[in-house]
Amino acid sequence: MLDKIFKIKDRNTSVKQEFIGGLVTFLTMAYIIFVNPNILSETGMDKGALISVTCIAAILGTLIVGFWANVPFAMAPGMGLNAMFTYTLVLTQGASWQQALGVVFLSGVVFIIISILGLRHKIIDAIPESLRIAIGAGIGLFIAFIGFKNMGLIVAHPATLIGLGGFTPGLVIGLIGFFVTVLLEMHKVKGSILIGILLSTVLGFIFDPTVTMPDSVVSTPPSIMPVFGKLEVLSILKIAFIVPIFSFLFVNLFDSIGTAIACSMEAGLVKKDGKMPHIKKVLEADAFTTMFSGILGTSSTVTYIESAAGIANGARTGLSSVFTALFFLLAMFFAPLIGIVPAYATAPALVLVGIYMSKHLVRIDFSELYLAVPVFLTLILMPLTYSISSGIAYGFGSYLLLCVGTGRFNKIHPIMWFIGSLSILEIIVSQLH
Repeated sequence: MLDKIFKIKDRNTSVKQEFIGGLVTFLTMAYIIFVNPNILSETGMDKGALISVTCIAAILGTLIVGFWANVPFAMAPGMGLNAMFTYTLVLTQGASWQQALGVVFLSGVVFIIISILGLRHKIIDAIPESLRIAIGAGIGLFIAFIGFKNMGLIVAHPATLIGLGGFTPGLVIGLIGFFVTVLLEMHKVKGSILIGILLSTVLGFIFDPTVTMPDSVVSTPPSIMPVFGKLEVLSILKIAFIVPIFSFLFVNLFDSIGTAIACSMEAGLVKKDGKMPHIKKVLEADAFTTMFSGILGTSSTVTYIESAAGIANGARTGLSSVFTALFFLLAMFFAPLIGIVPAYATAPALVLVGIYMSKHLVRIDFSELYLAVPVFLTLILMPLTYSISSGIAYGFGSYLLLCVGTGRFNKIHPIMWFIGSLSILEIIVSQLH
């Protein structure tokens, strides 16, 4: 039965091999169970409910991609998109978390539409490669900035806006957790980020009086009702929310396509002619799960690059995804323990993920100013404005203006005319509010 569904023999694998691959994938991405609720709860959302919906979104997306596309991929609420949800939409732009869920939902709807119409690659091709890289790297810098803030390394300063924080239990523990995590990563220890979070939490129990043991370690998963179905759609049908919706779409699109291609190559799922027919189903699963995430009560769900760790350990079919989903199901019953993890314990994960997202900066072409300026604005404005969508808007808008100003009309894809104009409109509207 399993062989018929997942083609285990055809891909030269076994149930045991798929189990190990699924477990390794879970261990390398389990940090999201701790990090996502910590980030989203800053909007006022119920943290217990967020623990449950983070796991449910991961279970749903991972099962869909496992059965629908039969690939060893895993999905969960994406890093960067959760930061965009909290720090850009809610805390900076003043949207309610209910409206932010509406933005997630609508971005998923648009994702589904462009998937059905076959516009995915056309949108990707319309944006210069250097700008695409800058968006990913800029999000990495933003996430790392949040990590430094959460551990107390960076604090507000009346004269210079920001400055270095003094040594507190949280900062010392956060730095220890970070360097231990990095060392484990360098030694290729599976689940290194998860180990770093657990170590930092244990140190918090010992040295930080504000961290206390929960009444129980295992319990019934927290109710999702405080966040489930709370999205607002009608109130965001206005110009001010157009760019945030497309920003969520772009980030999700770039993330999913890049991850799917990289993991497919790792798993040997690329045909001799270079085609990857399963990619369409992977992106459809991603789009559907993102739309459902808005209903469920969390930020957009994406395909995780950590799937490559499971693939490296033998995962070749969607059966490994089923095992990964089962581990997320088990994790839901440890919500009391997950709920007491302090922000400084998850901060090292943010910094390390930020580093990984920034590693492609070396591929950016800074030799031409018409490209260098938009790239630089995208990179620097994301962390400095605490807004991913602002960085994207200034990047796209300045690219369009500089190409027009220098007569490089051949560098502007027809779709880029629309995206760039929309970005300029967003900048103007945001300044008028």
